[in-house]
Amino acid sequence: MANKICPFCAIPEEECSGLNEHAAAFRDEYPLAEGHTLVIPKRHVASIFDLSNEEYRDLWELTRAMRVEISGEQNPAGFNIGINDGAAAGQTVSHAHIHIIPRHDGDVPDPRGGIRWVLPEKAVYWAD
Repeated sequence: MANKICPFCAIPEEECSGLNEHAAAFRDEYPLAEGHTLVIPKRHVASIFDLSNEEYRDLWELTRAMRVEISGEQNPAGFNIGINDGAAAGQTVSHAHIHIIPRHDGDVPDPRGGIRWVLPEKAVYWAD
């Protein structure tokens, strides 16, 4: 993690909550829920689709490990796991990253549709 212009690359490894050979995890600075965690490749790359097979594997292995850790801390009822890939998809930091967002019963009135709400007019498919 060497690119000092990128806010994710600037995070020292000792501040990370999880690490493996090719990936690092840390709590989101602007969490949507307590425990909201980001998992990033250590190499600066904008899209997860530009990762090597080893980097991709490590990214998802660390995502799974962090989900287990968050589950032990908070006992959430579910998770939203998401990736914004590209500016049109809402990516604001151009360093690939996976959001792990713990969810609890009652944290929103109706959680149906989950990530489908990025396009609200198409989210409620079950009402047709």
